[in-house]
Amino acid sequence: MYRQSGPGLLIVAAAIALLNLQSAMAAEVNVYSARNEALIKPLLDLFSADTGIRVNLVTGKADALLERIRREGANSPADVLITTDAGRLHRAKTADVLQAVDSAVLTAAVPAEFTDSDGYWFGLSMRARPVMYAKDRVDPAALNDYENLTNPEWKARICVRSSDNIYNQSLVASMLIARGVDATEDWVAALVANLARDPKGGDRDQIKAVAAGQCDIAIANTYYLAHLLNSDDSDERSAAQAVAIHWPNQSGRGTHVNVSGIAMTRAAPNPGHALQLMEYLVSDAAQTWYAEANYEYPVKPGLAPSPTVAAWGEFKADSINVSRLGEFNTRAVMLMDRAGWR
Repeated sequence: MYRQSGPGLLIVAAAIALLNLQSAMAAEVNVYSARNEALIKPLLDLFSADTGIRVNLVTGKADALLERIRREGANSPADVLITTDAGRLHRAKTADVLQAVDSAVLTAAVPAEFTDSDGYWFGLSMRARPVMYAKDRVDPAALNDYENLTNPEWKARICVRSSDNIYNQSLVASMLIARGVDATEDWVAALVANLARDPKGGDRDQIKAVAAGQCDIAIANTYYLAHLLNSDDSDERSAAQAVAIHWPNQSGRGTHVNVSGIAMTRAAPNPGHALQLMEYLVSDAAQTWYAEANYEYPVKPGLAPSPTVAAWGEFKADSINVSRLGEFNTRAVMLMDRAGWR
């Protein structure tokens, strides 16, 4: 039997070592994330620890990240995009910077109403946008549906952020889908007439304004209230404790919900590792961590939200496929402009 020895064996061993090194160096995935680094990096670090795949994280504003991917084109280093709201995910899809993903793991974990119908993106967490009210000034029995916020009794009592906010655009898109153009335009105009002040600030600011008596009602995403309730700032905790949640439209279509989501970019240089990350983020452990850190609802059925969120009780959510919110975004924005929502 022939056995190689000497310099030839050393060359082969060196070549194998080099290939192993190159393979190890290639084990990475590049993430562009609109989520705050503190709310996503710990989970990405767990993924790296479990898989040995290094995650290179770039964070930024959602629209700026999409524009960056668009400008980078075929040379973009981004493998996945993590962003908030189905409207933004739809923008990325229509910008042709994503690729469809066929994954039995993702399909099994994420309900169809929280995914793109063509497989271009998948929800990672579910968020609700209900009505919040001052406990000491509003009788919750007087609250009903979103539609009732236009009643005369709420004149100069409502706070909401501006119309350029994607969360409000998606809320209006959901109403367009449910009620049509004329009824929605009437609703938006009447809602604007009931505002206590011109729209300004984010959702936290609307909640704080209710607590401060500047208005009695706000429309805001629930996780903002949860973050205030768990804040290190005692004033923020006090403000949040003065506010309660009302789940609108419980006898009809349900409370408006949306998602944060993930997509693989068209130019992804590491598609295999990107898919591993996408599937990891819908695992039970990742979904539970994500929900507890962000105070959002797990998108995967059967998993419990954080104790803070669970304390608000269950509610009926609008069952519309959230991908349709993006499809109606342009119409919603035009309608909001016509109705004078600043």
